[in-house]
Amino acid sequence: MSAPTHAERHGAANAALDQKIDPETLEVAPGTVHESVEGWVPDLASESELRDALEKAFDYRGDVAVTKKDGSKIDGYIFDRVTGTTLESSFVRLLPRDSNQRVKISYAEIAALAFSGRDPAAGKSWEAWVRKSSLQISP
Repeated sequence: MSAPTHAERHGAANAALDQKIDPETLEVAPGTVHESVEGWVPDLASESELRDALEKAFDYRGDVAVTKKDGSKIDGYIFDRVTGTTLESSFVRLLPRDSNQRVKISYAEIAALAFSGRDPAAGKSWEAWVRKSSLQISP
C-alpha cells in the first residue's frame, strides 16, 4: 500500500473548489501607511512620549537634532537604540553629521528632538528600488 501522491490528494478534490474561487473577490489586506515625521518637533513631556519619539527617530532615515539637558546639540543619524526599564538604562547611538565618531546618549539626557534632515527614502517604493537595481545589473 502506498500513500497518495500530491496530485492525487489535491487534484480531483480541489478542482471543483478552484473553479469557484474568484481572485477579484478575495479579501486583500491594506498596505502599510507610513507616517511622515520630516520636520516634526515632538513634545517630550512624559517618558512614554520620549520613548515613542525615539522609536520614530530610530525608524527615520534622515538626520535628527538631539538637544541634551546640558544645552548641547547634536545633529545626526540614529542608527541604534537600546530600550531599558528606565530612561537611564536606555540609550540611542548616532552618527553626527559633522563627524565619523559614534555618539551614545542616554534617554535621560535628552531634552528635545527635531526631525531635521530630509528622509532620503521618503516616497520611494520597493518597486522603484527594484527597477533601479535591475537597470544596474548586467548579465
